[in-house]
Amino acid sequence: MDFGTYIREARLRLQEEDRRTYSLRQVAERVGIEPSYLSKIERGIFPPPSEETIVLIAQELHEDKDVLLAMAGKLSSDLKAIITARPKLFAQVLRQMKQMPDDAILEISREVKDGDW
Repeated sequence: MDFGTYIREARLRLQEEDRRTYSLRQVAERVGIEPSYLSKIERGIFPPPSEETIVLIAQELHEDKDVLLAMAGKLSSDLKAIITARPKLFAQVLRQMKQMPDDAILEISREVKDGDW
């Protein structure tokens, strides 16, 4: 699923619960963009917006900003800083984890978080 379709479906799910609050116009106004621009993003006419706008859309739609940024082919500034601090190591780790199943990656994450290394 592409970025535009994903945010449109997320907005429409929320709109089912609260029609007045999650219309395209209302969401666009709260994010600070034109409704026509948001519509074109949702329909895939325009590419995903800037990191700042994606973060605002994520907050507005109660979505994970890192997921939306990744769908847009971007990384958040904090993740970029982490990776650029040790690019060779993180590139190596990510390439090695490419084919790992999710449960194995989650186990590694738990071990790192718990300091179990």
